[in-house]
Amino acid sequence: MRTSALQYLYLQKPISSVIIICALALLPFIGSDFYTKGEPREASVAVSMLESGNWILPRVYADEFAYKPPMAHWFMALCSLPAGHVTEFTSRLPSAIAQIVMIGFVLMFFGRRTKFQEAFIATLLLLTSFEIHRAGITARVDMVLTCFTVLGLMQLYRWENKLKLKGLPVIIPILLSGAILTKGPVGVVLPLFVFFIYLLTLRTYSFWRIVKALFYIGISSFFIPLIWYLAAYRQGGDEFLDVILAENFGRFFHLSEAAINYELGHREGIHYNFVTLLAGFIPWTLLFVFSLFGVQWRAPGRSVLRNAWAWFASQDKIKRFCIVVAVCVIFFYSIPSSKRSVYLMPAYPFICLLLAQYFIYITEHFSKVTRIFAWMMTGVCTLAWTGVFVLSAFGTEIMPSSLQTLINKNHLGTMPADVITWLVMALFLSSIVIVIYHTTRRINLKILYSTILLTVCLNFFIDGVIMRSFRAEASAKPFAEQIRKDYPLTKDNMFVMNNLRQYANLYALNFYLGNTFRNFETEQPSEGYLLTTEKDASAILNRYSDRYTFDLLTTSRRLGDIRGNAVVYKVLRKNSL
Repeated sequence: MRTSALQYLYLQKPISSVIIICALALLPFIGSDFYTKGEPREASVAVSMLESGNWILPRVYADEFAYKPPMAHWFMALCSLPAGHVTEFTSRLPSAIAQIVMIGFVLMFFGRRTKFQEAFIATLLLLTSFEIHRAGITARVDMVLTCFTVLGLMQLYRWENKLKLKGLPVIIPILLSGAILTKGPVGVVLPLFVFFIYLLTLRTYSFWRIVKALFYIGISSFFIPLIWYLAAYRQGGDEFLDVILAENFGRFFHLSEAAINYELGHREGIHYNFVTLLAGFIPWTLLFVFSLFGVQWRAPGRSVLRNAWAWFASQDKIKRFCIVVAVCVIFFYSIPSSKRSVYLMPAYPFICLLLAQYFIYITEHFSKVTRIFAWMMTGVCTLAWTGVFVLSAFGTEIMPSSLQTLINKNHLGTMPADVITWLVMALFLSSIVIVIYHTTRRINLKILYSTILLTVCLNFFIDGVIMRSFRAEASAKPFAEQIRKDYPLTKDNMFVMNNLRQYANLYALNFYLGNTFRNFETEQPSEGYLLTTEKDASAILNRYSDRYTFDLLTTSRRLGDIRGNAVVYKVLRKNSL
């Protein structure tokens, strides 16, 4: 019997099929405009590398250097070399490639140790989880760090499982060195902490043998990064050391940040990790919550902890490893005062395997739960498709004035009505129809697969239609092009304030104007152009009005990265008149 092309890819070329799915889900729309401050801030580091030739500690945004080690920025710069300049696409490409590589290796790793169907569904859940998908299409360091960390954890597992901690596989220090060069010492501390706890749970090795093995791994992982740290210290001196200590130790141990000119931020309570973890797994969090009402639960009994340990000890090694990774990552990042949702991403692949096993069980034994979830997703997606179709075809004129105001305020009033939009809309509608078709039949597992397909197409729809419109409306690129055209801006006369404790930084404008800003406070120019936010303008004018004249030239529309308007002033020192 002949099989279809899709069945052939799944059965005979599963790795190839997953890579193709990942590439199609991530790459088409990563070239859209920047609209947040984080992405252009990181991309500007790569710009500085290419223009200055300094690949160790390049200067960005007037006179600051990057807060993080340069591995992700090196990748951005290398991806930009063929074009000769950094673009939105080339700066986001390392994150997309890192996610594709990670998912491919996750499938191979789990596929050799569990039922292949569980591994395959786990990779699809990972691809479609909100947090992982978002990280794969942004120009940040987090996806690159997650890739190195996850691959390092998997290699540590193989080292114990196959070699019983004998020897020292060179691939482990290389991967952990990459993690250190992406985010700092946490790149080795977290994996070794997780592996240490896992080895203790095995009850196979003595405590000192575990410590000795991990000590060798840790020391060897610092050889390559130490070269960069020494070279960076030679360039940055004590200023570099202050930033490194604040970013890597100040965040974790709740230390003072007085030595740096910005606040570390992201201070949250322990509950934050659990809330963001649930949000990061959307939409699969909803299926998990639905299942809690569809499964019959037994009373836990009095000896909860003893029963939990007995259950944990009865599981196979790969499942125990996944549980340890999930628990340890969440615990590790509950300690520092600074918390962000992306910190938890190394736990996602391992949680996805546990979710895949659970969802398969639910689908086979409590199929009503999966059907209800599929119908809910279909309803939400149908409403979203209909709303965007109306906006694209007819605009907001046919809607009530209050709804028009809400849509326009969120930059959603001008949906692109081009060929790309209609192709994405057609694909999205097809996935909705497929889910409806399978929910009317009795093959329960196909309902789960079709819902995963619907989620892939939903992300594609959001990236290709909704966010493409939002990014274009909230981007600083048009304003940068306007002022470059209207005023004689050069790398010698564009000034900004660079003190994050008092003023907001215009990272997006900095990127789109070629990373050529200069520091107004330190240089005190005789004349030039000052760019700042409308909110900060009054404070700047009050402080310098006795020394400078400020002539307001233009004001931007609301920009997404500063959540307000930017202004351009012509400044002239009074004693030079």
